[in-house]
This record gives sequence, structure tokens and C-alpha cells, in this order.
Amino acid sequence: MSLRTLPLLFINLGGEMLYILDQRLRAQNIPPDKAKKAGWTDQDRKRVMNDIITTMFNKKFMEELFKPQELYSKKALRTVFDRLAHASIMRLNQASMDKLYDLMTMAFKYQVLLCPRPRDILLVTFNHMDAIKDFIRDSPSILNQVDETFRQLIDMYTCLPSGEFQLIRQTLLIFFQDMHIRVSIFLKDKVQNSNGRFVLPTSGPVPWGTEEPGLIRIFNYKGEEVKRVQFQNGGSYISPLREGSYDLFGDRVLKLGTNMYSVSRSVETHMSGTLKSSASHTKENVAPNPLAKEELNLLAQLMGGLELKKTSGSDHSFRLNLFNDDEEEENAALLRPEELSYKVISIQANEDQERNKELSRIMGAFQSEESCVQSTSKGDDLLALMDGL
Repeated sequence: MSLRTLPLLFINLGGEMLYILDQRLRAQNIPPDKAKKAGWTDQDRKRVMNDIITTMFNKKFMEELFKPQELYSKKALRTVFDRLAHASIMRLNQASMDKLYDLMTMAFKYQVLLCPRPRDILLVTFNHMDAIKDFIRDSPSILNQVDETFRQLIDMYTCLPSGEFQLIRQTLLIFFQDMHIRVSIFLKDKVQNSNGRFVLPTSGPVPWGTEEPGLIRIFNYKGEEVKRVQFQNGGSYISPLREGSYDLFGDRVLKLGTNMYSVSRSVETHMSGTLKSSASHTKENVAPNPLAKEELNLLAQLMGGLELKKTSGSDHSFRLNLFNDDEEEENAALLRPEELSYKVISIQANEDQERNKELSRIMGAFQSEESCVQSTSKGDDLLALMDGL
């Protein structure tokens, strides 16, 4: 597995989360005369986006993120995004948060699968970064934060060889391989089957630097071309006119990673049939995991950089529903298997009792109680990092 995959995974999933939240916040479309009574205005929407982006690109957080390291488990990464989504005055119920995360993961999974070449994953990331900059174009201080991360991406990834990007792509696909959530946009566009698996096209643009299939060249032992054989490729291929730009500003050419919610259309998620049947028999593994302490320490380092804003008494919060109405949201929460839902974790580091309770909740499937007692020095380090939240 590549040790440089985590920043790309986090930024791309974060970009998809911002696309969805922006679309849903705009879709509420509360008239100005009713917005005051409803306790929500368009300024609140901008505030939500600004707060989440500020937290997402926090300098300390990015420093931890860009350190070479293995990917976090699905639960650990989900915990980080739970906290990130609630970094502002917006609140999501459990079902809406589940749906949000499903949309994020399936969208980026599809983008990774469609990349003409592994290096294009970086162009997908840059498309997300360009869109994020557009969200906060009226906030220069936040824009500087995002640009700083953009430069880090350029410095770290543009010089990597193609083999490293192949390893990054493979690491991402391993992470996504068991996720088969059906999304209405993909189903309507017939790029996803009813079982939640994607349909990959056999035609389209070929990777930059390659030729359209249909020609076999035969060389002799001296390396000289001696014969050419044409064959029917069975598809319709086009060659890209130019390579996408890897600069801070430029034409990415590749459209993967741009905002597919810019055109208003309904987005629903559905559990695939195979996933439902397997989820009903899935049980959490409660056996001690020797890597649990290391996993938790890495998670704590990531979460240590998330400096969430505390709302004052005069601030108000509002709830965002990613479903059509409250009843649909409640039904989704009831139908979703418990194994696939996660609770928002609020760490209370003021009292030892509350601290231990939240710590044990995070550890969940990673450790048994016995292994928790044995974690002495590393456990102390973990609690010390959590005290900084």
C-alpha cells in the first residue's frame, strides 16, 4: 500500500462532501421573509461552507495529514468526517450523515475507476481544489489556507513517478472494494448496476501519451519494427488534445472531480441487495487487534488538528435533511443495518469518566477491555492528544 494516499483520499472525499452540502443548502431555498422565522439564511449557508473549509484545511491538521502513513480504517475516517461535517452551526441526523457519506464515497470511487491513467487521480484532486476555492472566493484568509495546501499537493505529488501513482490507485481501490451503495444519479445514467457495481465504458478518451488501440507493431531482435497489423478495436476512442495542467491555476482538461450536483437533480442512495443480505449476518470482530493502539494514535493525531469552533450562546444552529422530508429520513434510519451506521463522536476531555467512555466508543471493534488496560504509554499519549481538542 502507498503511504501517500491519505491526503488525496481525504481532500477528494471532502470536496464531494462540500458539493453535496452546498447543493442541499441551496435547495432549501427559504424565502427571505421566512428565513428569519426559520432561523436559517443564505448567510448561514456561506458560514457553514466557510467553517467546514477552514477546519478542513487547518494548518496543523494538514501537517498531520501529509505525513507518510497508511490509510485509516473506514470507521476511523468516517469519524473524522462526522466531526468535520459538524464543525459549524449545521447539524445532521444519523440517517442524513449516513447518506452524505455514502454519496461521497461512491462518487470518488467512480472517479478513481474512470481515471484514464493513475496519475490523473491528481487532476481529479485539483478539480476538487479548484471548486473549493470557488466556494470561498470572497474570503481571502480562507483562500490562503486552501492555496497553501494546494502548493503542498503540487510539491509532493507532481514529482512522483507513474509507478507510485499506480500504487496510490490500487490502495484507493482496496479501500473502496466492499462499498456498493446504489446512487440514483448513477442508476439513471446507467453507469451503475442494480447491485451497486459500476459499469465501466469500453470507449472514450485514451490516456495522455498513448495511442488509440487497433495497431500491433512487431519488432525483431534488434529492436527494429518489421511489421504492422491492424485489428478492429470494437470501440470508439479519442485522443486527448493536451495534458491537464498540474499548476496552481490551469486547465485540468479532465472533468472527473467537478461538481456533478451543479445541475439540480434528485440524489438518493439505496443499499444493494447483496449488501443487505451480508449486512444482516455481519458482526463486529471484538477480538483484540494488535494494531489497534497504533490505529488510535494515528486517528488521535488527525483529530487533534480539528479545532472545532465553539458556538456562543447567541449563535443558532439548524438541521440539514438530505432526504425529501423528515418521515423519509426516519424510515431510512430504521431500514439501515446497524452495522453500517456510525454515531457522531463528541469527545469530552474535561473529566476522566467522560474521556474513558468516549475512548472506549472509538476503540469499538479495535480492542477488547483487556487490551485497553494494557495500553499504558501509548494510551497516555492518545489521551494527551485528545485533551487538545
